[in-house]
Amino acid sequence: MVSSGKQGDVKPVTERSSDSASSQKVRVVDIPPALSVKQLAELLQASPVDTIKRLMRRGVMANVNQVIDYESAAVIAVDYGCQPRLQPGTGKKSSRITEARKKRQMQQAAGQSGLQPRPPVVTIMGHVNHGKTRLLDAIRQTNVMDQEAGGITQHIGAYQVEVNGEKITFLDTPGHEAFTAMRARGAQVTDITILVVAADDGVMPQTLEAIDHARAAGVPIMVAINKIDKTDANPDLVKQQLVDAGLLIEEWGGDIVCVQISAREKLGIDELLENLMVVAEMEDLKADPSRPAEGVAIEAEMDKTQGPLCTVLVHSGTLKLSDVVVVGETMGRLKAMFNDAGKRVKRAGPSDPVVLLGLNTVPQVGDLMTAVPDERQAQSMIAKRKEEVEKERAVPKGVSLSNVFDQVSSGRVKELNIILKADVQGSIEPIKTSLEQIPEEGVKVRVIHSGTGNVTESDVMLAIASKGVIVGFNTASETGARRLAELEGISIRYYDVIYALIDDVTKALKGMLEPTLVEVIEGRAEVREVFPAGKRIKVAGVYVTEGQVTRGSSVRVLRQGEVIYESVINSLRRFKDDVREVATGFECGIGVQGYNDFEVGDILESFRSEEAA
Repeated sequence: MVSSGKQGDVKPVTERSSDSASSQKVRVVDIPPALSVKQLAELLQASPVDTIKRLMRRGVMANVNQVIDYESAAVIAVDYGCQPRLQPGTGKKSSRITEARKKRQMQQAAGQSGLQPRPPVVTIMGHVNHGKTRLLDAIRQTNVMDQEAGGITQHIGAYQVEVNGEKITFLDTPGHEAFTAMRARGAQVTDITILVVAADDGVMPQTLEAIDHARAAGVPIMVAINKIDKTDANPDLVKQQLVDAGLLIEEWGGDIVCVQISAREKLGIDELLENLMVVAEMEDLKADPSRPAEGVAIEAEMDKTQGPLCTVLVHSGTLKLSDVVVVGETMGRLKAMFNDAGKRVKRAGPSDPVVLLGLNTVPQVGDLMTAVPDERQAQSMIAKRKEEVEKERAVPKGVSLSNVFDQVSSGRVKELNIILKADVQGSIEPIKTSLEQIPEEGVKVRVIHSGTGNVTESDVMLAIASKGVIVGFNTASETGARRLAELEGISIRYYDVIYALIDDVTKALKGMLEPTLVEVIEGRAEVREVFPAGKRIKVAGVYVTEGQVTRGSSVRVLRQGEVIYESVINSLRRFKDDVREVATGFECGIGVQGYNDFEVGDILESFRSEEAA
């Protein structure tokens, strides 16, 4: 992959005549590989509007917040009479690809020998019904899609195909949630991500989530624009939407490979695979097949006839029949191994997916697999892993605004990753921009995912995997998300004023954040009836679905998941009796101070605030 232009294509201003050079000193401008138009204007000390006009004359259509590459920015810098220079310490390739490659090279150079090229492991992600499974079906020429319920992938599978004599391993996941769930358990299994976008549907919310999850993992992204055979297909619109989402494709001067395909008609598949092999070659993927096998569990189940089955993806080494393996906190001697076609195999090398038969119990998806010399060492390894798990439980897992300063000071954290959820799209951009521009030496604030609506379990999983903080603006959290966040020690902060949000993050980075109140959900109740209780006063007849509701506690009214009112419970009755609290499974009448517009189906969420530890 190369950019459309070259750094050398920009003629340096210093090549002017010596008379001109002596009469006017040329200002050198350090430009990063990618930056927004606004940032470029600030570097050039120019008007953003004028910068946009100059870009348009050069054929680059970008608004003030859109990201452009170095080549486009360098041309504009020359227009303003400046000498462009690639910012020291950066390269022209995608920073994610560069960082990933450097990391692998460091790992490979750490005393390893016998390294050999290995097949790339590819994950296909995208919005539901955009053709992920049909694309995989077209690649491996099988009829997997007809075996899926409703054409939607119901499990995680791994399949290996051969292209021009070279192997590629594909992970077929049911979404970015599973991809991130494995990352949260310490299993980074993917080398490349293919983002599938339907040409007739465009970039959808789940597409944006998949992009953010892949970015957070530092995995190179390729784009496959699918369904180009449809009459209402509009690939150019999709490309513009991708640019708006921060993916600048090669055709428009970026470094993201984009291929137009039709999985149904099998158009463009060969071109996609060729580009995939180019990206894999750039990644320089290697492993040592002579070492004891290591890998990760990507699927596990209890079979009625065969017992515990586990699909593993081998990272390095070679797994052999009769090996003793440890997978998470279970072990066993391998009785049989099967490849993705269901055939028995005796060996599995790097990047090979195989099903293992012979484990004592069913492991968890994401558990690490290690081959060991004998069962005694396997038992010792399991005992050690259990001790490590107990130690981890005693230590806070996530980063929070309360402890971020300590972690920054100790050098454990150099970036504060934030997952931002807001009530409306219009609130996201100003908050995101303000957060990422917080000037604090030694740490960078990065919004790795943003979206509208309540905080979901997917958001919490991303926070776990990325050691991030979740910030909600005028929004709440789903029940499952709250429980998972409490279990995993993930910080969720709620705000209704932008300035308070920015101020808290700034103070946290400086170590000045005062002890704050955290919200504890006491209970939830569903409105079943609405009763009059006096002149212009109404009470809600409710059924308590979880926890307990208490008279005098704070309460918020949620309608279709959105908060529409907050106040306190000023009356609580069971039949004709006033009571102090009502527990799960009981009905009662609730009066909310200052609120009478209850509707059947509303949810009343009782909560209290307490000082954070």
